[in-house]
Amino acid sequence: MNAGTIYGLGLGPGDPDLMSVKADRLLRGARHVAYFRKPGRSGQARKIVNGMLPEGAVEFPMEYPVTTEIPVTDPRYNQLLSEFYEGAAAHLRTLADAGEDVVVLCEGDPFFYGSFMHLYTRLRDLVPVEVIPAITGMSGAWTATGTPITWGDDVLTVLPGTLPEDVLSARMAETDALVVMKLGRNLDKVVRALKTSGLFERAWIVEYAQMANQQVSRLSEKCTGITPYFSIIIVHGQGRRP
Repeated sequence: MNAGTIYGLGLGPGDPDLMSVKADRLLRGARHVAYFRKPGRSGQARKIVNGMLPEGAVEFPMEYPVTTEIPVTDPRYNQLLSEFYEGAAAHLRTLADAGEDVVVLCEGDPFFYGSFMHLYTRLRDLVPVEVIPAITGMSGAWTATGTPITWGDDVLTVLPGTLPEDVLSARMAETDALVVMKLGRNLDKVVRALKTSGLFERAWIVEYAQMANQQVSRLSEKCTGITPYFSIIIVHGQGRRP
């Protein structure tokens, strides 16, 4: 029996119309569909494909054992997630070994800050795995601002908001254009770093980019504190142009 293929299916930033033709085709023909979610939630990736799954598709929700309940510096954090990914990968491998194809839904691009990468590294040498690239969330966010992100020789830096404040400030001060992801509870820290680096007044924040509830505003007009996880800060480059 030939092994089935596990597809890391990039869904793009949130609007189903922005999915690739290949992703749409694989999704509508899927027999097994897996996706990540928090316990008790439907999952953002699953929401994106509402109404698109074929009748009879078997769903496999992979529920994170921990998200923000304990700090990432706690040894239990990596232990719990490692066990979680091992278990999920084992289930997908069982399906593939039985000749079944499995579609794994991924917000944005599967190889860009995505959970699928942790399955990919565990499975790629054991069963066929194919990654379907997609428009990234950050591309959807800067497009939502209505202004180009880079010009001429601008250098673009992408930072996770989880970095220490001093590291954020130093990296921000060295770039022309900026994207900051993984905001959530890190927003106040990121705002302070933007002020230190002199980029605060140029910053925009996009919540739920390319989704039905998208919101775009200048960061200076946005209350600080906690922002949705699916939020991205954008600072546009000001580089050379004719």
